[in-house]
Amino acid sequence: MSAIALGELEVDRLGFGAMRITGPGIWGPPADPGGAVALLRRAVELGVDFIDTADSYGPDVSEELIARALAPYDGVVIATKGGLTRSGPGVWGRDGRPDHLRAALEGSLRRLGVERIDLYQFHNPDANVPFEDSLAVFVEAQRAGKLRHIGLSNVTLAQLEQGLAMAEIVSVQNRYSLFDRSSQDVLDACAARGIAFIPWYPLGAGDTSRGGAALARIAAAHDASAAQIALAWLLAASPAMLPIPGTSRVEHLEENVAAAAIELTAAERDELSRA
Repeated sequence: MSAIALGELEVDRLGFGAMRITGPGIWGPPADPGGAVALLRRAVELGVDFIDTADSYGPDVSEELIARALAPYDGVVIATKGGLTRSGPGVWGRDGRPDHLRAALEGSLRRLGVERIDLYQFHNPDANVPFEDSLAVFVEAQRAGKLRHIGLSNVTLAQLEQGLAMAEIVSVQNRYSLFDRSSQDVLDACAARGIAFIPWYPLGAGDTSRGGAALARIAAAHDASAAQIALAWLLAASPAMLPIPGTSRVEHLEENVAAAAIELTAAERDELSRA
């Protein structure tokens, strides 16, 4: 795999998103916690060195399982997020109040068992709280040594620019895939500034049927799955791209990691981009 920079840290360009190692609706523990631990360890065995999570996944469950499986994280960068709340399966809320974010950070530090988080991301701006008030908590925590690098998630181009005026931003995590390019302007800005772009739902929530005949034909030509081609397209789309496909199954994990070795031709990339 090729590498990408997160500040002075360097990770391979295909990570693992640890949202789906929780229970149904991203709520509660998984049916097989031991299997989730084995999955995380298998990801690292396959060369994955970037794991993305959040305090809201479970809540708390994903971070706890990561600590159980991978602490003390030798050679693995753990990124987590704060700013979303949970009240039930599939139910999400936003809370960008400084007091909430400070408490969220402390909780993540405790669950992960670290004194400093490598990459801490503002999960989602809160319309009820000024963006700069929320981000100031991250700047404060960085100065206190509680986090190494700051990332943003679910931001507009204007919010990215606002964040850059306050701090060094090393990553942006927005929804983006072959099937949803609504954050193209943010991706382009990240690429121009050397900021890693982490697409969430990199496989379009697992629905690759929207790729149509072109995706199916190109997948067959490479003896690959449609999902693998969608990941290969992402990796080829921009050097700033750091996909984090998530799964609860080892076979899907191995398939996703293998996608990094697929080299699409320029004609294939263009055809997929038009699909």
